[in-house]
Amino acid sequence: MNPETTITIVTRGSPLALAQAHNLLAQCKIACPEYTFVLEIVKTTGDRLQKASMAQEGHELPKGLFTKELEIALLQKEADIAVHSLKDLPTELPDGLMLGAVGKRADVRDVLIYRASGKHDYPSHLAIADLAKGAVVGTSSTRRKAQLLQHRPDLKIVELRGNVLTRIKKLADKTEMDAIVLAAAGLDRLGYQVAADGKFLGNDVPEGLLATVLETDVMLPCVGQGAIGIETRKNDARIASVCEKINHLETQQCVAAERAFLAAMGGGCQSPVAAYAEIEGNQIRMRAVSFREGPVRRAEGKARPNKAEALGKQLAQQLK
Repeated sequence: MNPETTITIVTRGSPLALAQAHNLLAQCKIACPEYTFVLEIVKTTGDRLQKASMAQEGHELPKGLFTKELEIALLQKEADIAVHSLKDLPTELPDGLMLGAVGKRADVRDVLIYRASGKHDYPSHLAIADLAKGAVVGTSSTRRKAQLLQHRPDLKIVELRGNVLTRIKKLADKTEMDAIVLAAAGLDRLGYQVAADGKFLGNDVPEGLLATVLETDVMLPCVGQGAIGIETRKNDARIASVCEKINHLETQQCVAAERAFLAAMGGGCQSPVAAYAEIEGNQIRMRAVSFREGPVRRAEGKARPNKAEALGKQLAQQLK
């Protein structure tokens, strides 16, 4: 292969990461047919720590748990593009690297998945309020845990790790668990769906599972949820030209506000904060919430898209 016309994309090897990477690969081939794109898998620290808690109280997990090794490949020029779930990408990137482009955002909402029968019998279209008293819900996200407990302080939240299918099968197998919460975007990219009658469908999904999509006023998403981040080296004109063709401007503007908020709050992807920015007319509307020490604090604001980062910083100051 000609190194001048070959572009190497690196990704994690989980089913979801590969689905995202192949989606990006297809876009790149269409947008830039003059290049040959090669996809390579890199194992990250986060992949090796599947049994580690992602929400250990009182413990700070290393930043870049799912990104560090991909970034090393970029810096050592073993790769040209690293593709991430943007929610996993720290707001502070290593010297020499940048967020080169952002893919069009998918569904930002979360999904409550639960068994129709077992310890409790549940109907279709279950709301968080309809879970049994003291119900057990699995999630490794401090953000989801905080919002679930805000709606239902009696719920018991337990750690849930593993890839998407592993988590779904744990719900089906562990009769003591009532429900789990997963991101709609990841489920959709892996071919899962919530049917109109509330059934949860997809390859290898155990029978008897139902699901409810949680609206953002019930469960505000984490920063960057549903978006794919394309990380590159700075001052690489060849890759910049590719990024320009695959970048989705509206998504980029919205996540710029969210990431500026998270950076100003001083937290990482496991911080108990949430933020969601969306384009409304000619403005960005952004909502944010913090579950850090003290009472729950919420903020909302609007700004022109070219003031996205200023909006994020402004809401962070209101919540700090």
